Amino acid sequence: MIRKVLVANRGEIAVRIIRACRELGIETVAVYSQADKDALHAKLADEAVCIGPAPVSDSYLSMDKIISATIVSGADAIHPGFGLLSENSTFVRLCEDCGITFIGPKSEVISRMGNKQAARNTMEEAGIPVIPGSDHAVTDSKEGLIEAEKIGFPVMIKAALGGGGKGMRVAENAQDFETMFLLARSEAKKAFGDDQMYLEHFIRKPRHVEFQILADQYGTVVHLGERDCSIQRNHQKMIEEAPCAALTPELREKMGAAAVKAAKAANYENAGTIEFLLEPDGRFFFMEMNTRIQVEHPVTEWITGIDLIKEQIRIADGRKLSYTQKDIIINGHAIEVRINAEQPEHDFRPCPGTITGLHLPGGKGIRIDSAIYSGYTIPPYYDSMIAKITVWAKDRKEAIRKMQSALGEVIIEGVDTNLGYQYRILQNEQFRRGVFDIEFISSGEIS
Repeated sequence: MIRKVLVANRGEIAVRIIRACRELGIETVAVYSQADKDALHAKLADEAVCIGPAPVSDSYLSMDKIISATIVSGADAIHPGFGLLSENSTFVRLCEDCGITFIGPKSEVISRMGNKQAARNTMEEAGIPVIPGSDHAVTDSKEGLIEAEKIGFPVMIKAALGGGGKGMRVAENAQDFETMFLLARSEAKKAFGDDQMYLEHFIRKPRHVEFQILADQYGTVVHLGERDCSIQRNHQKMIEEAPCAALTPELREKMGAAAVKAAKAANYENAGTIEFLLEPDGRFFFMEMNTRIQVEHPVTEWITGIDLIKEQIRIADGRKLSYTQKDIIINGHAIEVRINAEQPEHDFRPCPGTITGLHLPGGKGIRIDSAIYSGYTIPPYYDSMIAKITVWAKDRKEAIRKMQSALGEVIIEGVDTNLGYQYRILQNEQFRRGVFDIEFISSGEIS
């Protein structure tokens, strides 16, 4: 049995994992960089190990340091959270070779599904609808242009190995392809250490709908409903909700069945997400699979009553899922808003600094996931997200009102945030009616 978990992450997700482990009676080990010596996750864990200076390459992305910390602390498992090493198959293989339980899928599955081309091929073979795209990864802009002309403009240029909206550009025509390709490739190399690119036809005005799946080691796969992640800026999600207002019961059943089929085709284990693009006419296409827990997992936990982090640990511990698909019941509506330390009026420039005053909302149906506290200094080296506020209500209309009320209570002094911008989204009539797509922000609806 898993007795001690090293949490190979930082911020709110590290805190979230530590809390879940506490409830399961499992000891925890935090790792932290020198810049995170006062971070909440390092204070809450049973043990904490400094693994290097501030840059992630020297700390949170250092596989050797994390493995060493695991061995020295006596931890028998690693939970990677999201981002950082969570989808790095080399790291997972290293865990496997060292006899350390990785709380997530096997390295070979991450390698196959993390490569967009391999994932696409797997889905095609399984009969899952896929977006027209390149049949191999490309690194050269000239070769890429040939592929793009075969696919048809506009095309999306994406990092073949990566996610989180990084390493992505849209080329509207052949004239701007090379510029967009080189920009995306450079960003992919910086973010993921790999400059292989994948091309696919860019679908106009779809919704981004993802299905949460859980799969144990014994062949049982279930989905926990969908999340609508269409409110995003530069491919970075801002507001997520569950369920999706655009899905009929029939379409939900059809997409859910496709998600389960996709997970089975990948021989998947643990928690994962099958992401689709949904067109207004109800057609949907496989986009990618995230082989980790997602930032927005709280909305699914609200509407299903299932703790996804605990389920991840149980599955990694060799336990069977205690329910089947017919046991999954969707109840009410949940919305999550990401609070970032940034300045929307200055192109969302990050705003690190010391929090001099803090009040976060509470009450029935309001959940806070955060690692900040009054007096905490937000370091300039990492992602700008400092909190997630998630609400639950009996329906979408009430959930929107509850979120507005919650945001109205937030006080964060000392740094600028995107609170006001998020509030304006919630006030937007188009959003309130549930009529939007992934181009909602870029269309200028919110100024």
